[in-house]
Amino acid sequence: LFQFGKQHIENLFSDFQDGRRLLDLLEGLTGQKLPKEKGSTRVHALNNVNKALRVLQKNNVDLVNIGSTDIVDGNHKLTLGLIWNIILHWQVKNVMKNIMAGLQQTNSEKILLSWVRQSTRNYPPVNVINFTTSWSDGLALNALIHSHRPDLFDWNSVVSQQSATQRLEHAFNIAKCHLGIEKLLDPEGWCISGLPSF
Repeated sequence: LFQFGKQHIENLFSDFQDGRRLLDLLEGLTGQKLPKEKGSTRVHALNNVNKALRVLQKNNVDLVNIGSTDIVDGNHKLTLGLIWNIILHWQVKNVMKNIMAGLQQTNSEKILLSWVRQSTRNYPPVNVINFTTSWSDGLALNALIHSHRPDLFDWNSVVSQQSATQRLEHAFNIAKCHLGIEKLLDPEGWCISGLPSF
C-alpha cells in the first residue's frame, strides 16, 4: 500500500476488516478507482469487502471459501488465504511469468517454487523441494533473503548458527527490520512440524 501512496498496514487482520485498505490495495494493483463506503458500521464494512471480493473475482483471483464476513470478523486463516491469493495472482503469476517464460509452468505454486530454487541455487546446503519441510531448518528462508540482499548479513554466520529456531528467528528479524515484512509465523512451531504455525 505504501508504494501506492496509501496508509501502510499495522495489523494484517484488523486493518482489512472494514474493507477500505483492501480496496486501497486493489486500487493500486488494478489501476481502477474503487469508491469506499466511509461509515464505520458492520454493514459498511461488509459492503466494502464485498466490493473488493467482486473485483478479485473479476480479475480471476481464486477465492475458494473466502467470504466478506470472514474478513470483517478478522478470521486469521481466511484473511491470510485472501492475501496469499492476491500475492500469487499479482506478484507471481504476472511478474514471474515473464521471468520464467521458458519453464512452461502452469501452476503458480510451481512457478514460485522454481523462482525460490533459482534464487537459492548458489547456497549449497539449501535444497528447496517443497513449501513445507524444505524450510524447517531456517536455511532456505535466510538464503532467499541473502540472495536478494547480501548486504544485510553474513551468510556463513547463519549457516554456523546452532539451531533451526535461531536461523528462522534471524530471518524473521532481518525481514522485519530491513524489509518491512512483519513476522506472522512462529519459528518454533515451524521447526518441529516443518509446517508454518500461525
